[in-house]
Formats: sequence, C-alpha cells, structure tokens
Amino acid sequence: YFRSGAPSVINPLHTHFPRDTAVPGSFALTLTWTLPNRTTGVFNVTSPLPGDWFLAAHLPKDEGKISVKGLYEECQYLFQPQLIVQRLVNIAVLYPGYVTEQSMAPHNRSCLYKVFVPSYTSRVLVEVLQCRGSEGCPLWLRVRAKAPPLHNSTALDCREHAPCQLALDLPFWQHWYYVLVEKHPGVPGPVSFQVTVQLTDCSRPSLARPPFLPSSASMNMPHSFGSAGGLALGDSPPPASPNGTKHPVPVPAASPAAERCWPVRPTLRNELDTFSVHFYIFFGPNVSVPPDRPAVFVINLLPVLDSGGVLNLELRLNVSSLCGENVTVFGCLNHEVPLTSGDNTSVTCETESLAGFLLSVNATASLSRLRIPYPQTGSWYLSLRSLCATEHGFEPCANVTAEVYLRAYLSPCINDCGIYGQCKLLRTNNYLYAACECKAGWNGWGCTDNAEAFSYGFQLLSTLLLCLSNVMFVPPVAIAVRSHYLLEAAVYIFTMFFSTFYHACDQPGIVVFCIMEYDVLQFCDFLGSLMSVWVTVIAMARLQPVVKQVLYLLGAMLLSMALQMDRHGLWNLLGPSLFALGIMAIAWTARTIRRRHCYPPTWKRWVFYLCPGALIAAAAVLLYAFVETEENYFYIHSIWHLLIAGSVGFLLPPRAKPSGRLGPLPRRKGCGYQLCVNEQEELGLVDPAVASINSICTS
Repeated sequence: YFRSGAPSVINPLHTHFPRDTAVPGSFALTLTWTLPNRTTGVFNVTSPLPGDWFLAAHLPKDEGKISVKGLYEECQYLFQPQLIVQRLVNIAVLYPGYVTEQSMAPHNRSCLYKVFVPSYTSRVLVEVLQCRGSEGCPLWLRVRAKAPPLHNSTALDCREHAPCQLALDLPFWQHWYYVLVEKHPGVPGPVSFQVTVQLTDCSRPSLARPPFLPSSASMNMPHSFGSAGGLALGDSPPPASPNGTKHPVPVPAASPAAERCWPVRPTLRNELDTFSVHFYIFFGPNVSVPPDRPAVFVINLLPVLDSGGVLNLELRLNVSSLCGENVTVFGCLNHEVPLTSGDNTSVTCETESLAGFLLSVNATASLSRLRIPYPQTGSWYLSLRSLCATEHGFEPCANVTAEVYLRAYLSPCINDCGIYGQCKLLRTNNYLYAACECKAGWNGWGCTDNAEAFSYGFQLLSTLLLCLSNVMFVPPVAIAVRSHYLLEAAVYIFTMFFSTFYHACDQPGIVVFCIMEYDVLQFCDFLGSLMSVWVTVIAMARLQPVVKQVLYLLGAMLLSMALQMDRHGLWNLLGPSLFALGIMAIAWTARTIRRRHCYPPTWKRWVFYLCPGALIAAAAVLLYAFVETEENYFYIHSIWHLLIAGSVGFLLPPRAKPSGRLGPLPRRKGCGYQLCVNEQEELGLVDPAVASINSICTS
C-alpha cells in the first residue's frame, strides 16, 4: 500500500470502521515473490505528487498459535523499500497575465509549463491562443495540480473547442499547477501557439489578479520560480525566453460565477502529547454563523509529525440560538482550499476536482462528529454556513445567526480504542504512528467491530475456568502436609494463589480483577510454576535435608534471575526440569547400586504412582507446547493447570520411615561374625561380665 501525504488506511480483514469515520483512499498493489529465487519487486509511479510518500506492507493473518519461544524456528521477514527518482528539470514558468509564445518542432510531442497559485485564488484560466498547424490546432491541453498531468487529468481538445480555454474553479492554494500542451499523434510539421494563464483573486472578485501586483493574497508567493528564473514581487515583467516571447495581455473581468471568498480565521495549536494536539479558535469555541456568509477556519497539520494520528472534528448546535427557525448548519472540511464558492443552497462538499467531508447539525440532530485516520498534512479548511429548510429545499436564512460549538483536535487513536482495545504508539524506521490493539474478539480500527466478539457470559466462563482450575493444587498441598513436606506445600500454595489472580488480571475482556500490578502477578505466577516443578523433582530424589534445602534456595535464586531475563524462553522451563531430573537420576542410580536393588524398590510405586504421574505431566507439556492457540487458550490452559497439579499429587514421594537408633545392625551375608546389640546391656540392667560373653556370637 502506498499513499502520498500520509500512511495508508488499510483494512485487509474487511472489518467495520467506527461511526462518523471517513476512510481516505490509497493505492494497493500485490507483489508476489517466489523465495528464494526472486526477492525484489519493482513498480513505477508516474508523475508522483510532491512531498512525503508512505509505504506499508503486511503478511497474511497468522493462525493464532501460541508457541513456546525457542521451540519453533521463527521466520524473519525484512521489507526494505528503495526509491529511485527521475526528475524533470528546466520546466518553463507561466506568469499570470502574460502570454508565452511557443513553437513545437515536428520531433517534439509536448511542452510542459507550471504556474504558481497563491492563496485566495478562486479560479485558474488556461488558454491557448494563435494556434497554427497543418491540421488546424491539433493540440491537447491538460492541467494538473502539484505534479505534471497524466492521461486522466483535466483535459481539453483544442480542435473541438474554440477558443481553447480550460478553467479550474477552486484551485489548491500555495501550490504549483502544471500545464501540458500535447500534440495529437501523427501530426506532421511544426505547431506554433501561445499560452496564457489568468488567476482570479476572490478577495477582489470584480477584477482578475493584475500581473505581479503584491496583494494580501500573494504575500506567501515564492520569491523564486525555480529553474526558469526568479521574479520578486513588484519586479518588472519577465524578459523574453529562448522558447518564445512574453508580453502582457488585457486583464479580463472575472466570470459571473466567481464569488467573494471570506476571511479565513486561524486556529491556535496546543500540543499536549504525542498525537495529542488541540486546535483552539480565537474568541471560541462558540462560533457564530451569520446567514449571509460562511465562517471559514483553517487547521494546519505539520508534515510527518501529525500524519500518524486521527483528526477529530465535533460540531454541536446551540438550539436556543435558532429562535424557532428550521435552520441547518452545514460544515465542509476540505484539504488545501476552502469550499466557499458555488451555489449558496448547495449541500455538497465536492466538485469535479475537489473532494471534501460534509457535516450537518440541526434542531433534531444537534451533534455531529467526523474522524479522519491518518490525515494528510497541510492546511485543512472548515467552512460553516447556515441554511433554512423549505418546501423547495434549502435556502439562505434571514436574520438568524446560528451558534455552534466547534472542537477540533488530533488524537492517537479513534475514541482511545474503547474498552476492548489499547492504543499503542508504534515506530517503524524512525516514523511514529498510532494503532489499536483489540482484544476479546473485537476488531476494527477503533475495536468496535463485534462480529467475532466474545460475549459477557463467555468471558466470565473463561475467567472462572482459568482461575478455579488452580483449586486442583489443594490435593497436592494436603498430600505434602500429610507427608511432612512443608516447604513443598508452601510452594504449591504460592503457585495456586498467584496463578489464580494472575489469570483473573490477564483476561482480555471486561471480566478483569487485579489485586497487584500485572507485571508482579505475571512474575510470581511464572516463578511459582517453575518452583513447583523444581521442588517436586528434588523431593523425589530423597536427598539429605541440608542438601535439599540448599538446592531449593539455589533454584529459587537462579529461576528468579532467568525469569527476569526472559520470561517466555524455552529454557526457563526446560533447563530447571532437566537439571532436577539429572539430580534425581544420579541419586536413584547411586541408591540402586548401593542396595543392589532397583529403586524405588516396590513395583506398586512404579505402576500406581510414578508411571501415571509421568504420563500426566508429559500430556500437560504436549498440550502446552503444541495444542494451545489464542482461540482455545481458556480451556486448554485450564486443562494444563489440572494435569500439572494432578501429576504433582502422583509424583510426590511418600513420607520417609523413621530409622531407630537402638535396633539391630543389618546382618552381613556370608562367613564371619555377627555383632549383636544387647538392649538390656545398653540400659544397664545386665552384669557387665555376663554381657561381655553374650555379646559375641559365632555365625
């Protein structure tokens, strides 16, 4: 997508825009690449408009799969645009009120000129005079604003129209207009002609603008006319050029349709924050709209800086000011030029070459809003006029001055993305723009499209499932307390508590409850989950109490550090689990070698506890890593809670049997002596001489 003046407003998913939102058009082009053979696509833009151009590209919609970071290979796509510009130089300049003579050689097809249109210009008249050729006047006259004309620009065939005049009403102010005189194909011989341009100054509609007379409308006219030479205001007429001669022509009167343009009231710009700008009206915000003339205001948007937000306009009619009359106030918002000419009873904001946005307020609908996402920068003109509704349509009102509350401001997003979205500032290649990130199934530029939205009941159900599924940790806590694993029970309680309230705060919709900051709850939930796995596997190793406590403390510190570095990494879960399993495997192997018997020793422990627990934990990991998506998250993750808590209840080892210090020593197998401990001797109840004889027994 590419667009001049502002970023493209794209909608590839065909979602609905919010009410009162105007969607500006842009160019769209599909480029297909077959990787890795072809990675470059080229397209041309002929005669582009001057200023900033914005390009945007996007990938197709993803499947919404939630993958563990590091488990899948992520594809990185790089979009690198390159611009190659070919410029037209030495374009001849037309001076209003002067005639330029030109002779087109047989091998030439066209001649290009440009003329600067200052402010308060209501009409541009381009005329071809004294056209002489072998076949009459075989010329096409084309005119375009800001850039050289194209095939679809405003055109006139001079063979069919005499005189060959092309008039443009309401031209863009403070811009160059380009005039292309093109010869018909297949015309032999040279063609000579004259070109002249007349500008009508709407601040003085009775006369066209005299050539090179400094007026209030032309004070912003450039002092240099580019490559064709410069002419300051008030200088003498331009000298003859190599392409022809220039001489003044009589200044004709303006056409009867030309109307007077009214003063433009400026606005005061007040920047509050990024894309947060208020435009205040002097002696406002209440504006009086007289019945006999429009009220015109200008809003200036800065290049690049203001194009990434939303231009908001609000009109509110004071019904008490209408005095019972059926008055409607119409507002026209146009870019680069105000719409003040034309029929006084017209209710449209568009002409053949000008497109605008219409607002209206009356006694029935006293409020009107307009939102323009990613507006073009430059000057925006708002023209307000009041008309009275009659049986025959709208007519100018008599002696009724309407009062309107006017508010214009720039905001980052449309209505701050509502309750189901979050407005975010994004940066791409040092360009800053704003966009909405929607949640709970809502879509659109303002998160107002509810075609796929989650209902309140669905949001409540998903929240309850994710929170109440943590109750499954109650049985592991009871088993741990019963088996005197108090540290493990404390970790399980910590995990159950913070997992419950983290998921209550992590919901995308309106069923949200946060007891702490989101970042704190997320950290504690992740830490509790990893610590639960760590202490369970370490407890299964049945290490010495001192070693076990050291490993618990060391694991808590290392896991906290790892989570602070990357909470979503694959090795945050896989690393501690493998390390703990390695410790358990070493402890079990050493115990098996020492006892010369498989550990754990009983087959019931393997069949009824270890194997089911391992299978349940493996199923939970598979669901978490390969099945979980954004659509099924609420019930797949709830099943993950149930399976993990259930596996802990199976894998947690039973209580260790107490070892008696006064019991007999284990019997040695094979030949040798057996040492017998006489309990009566230990208690001092037997004579020592007798005890010494009885304490040695032959095998």
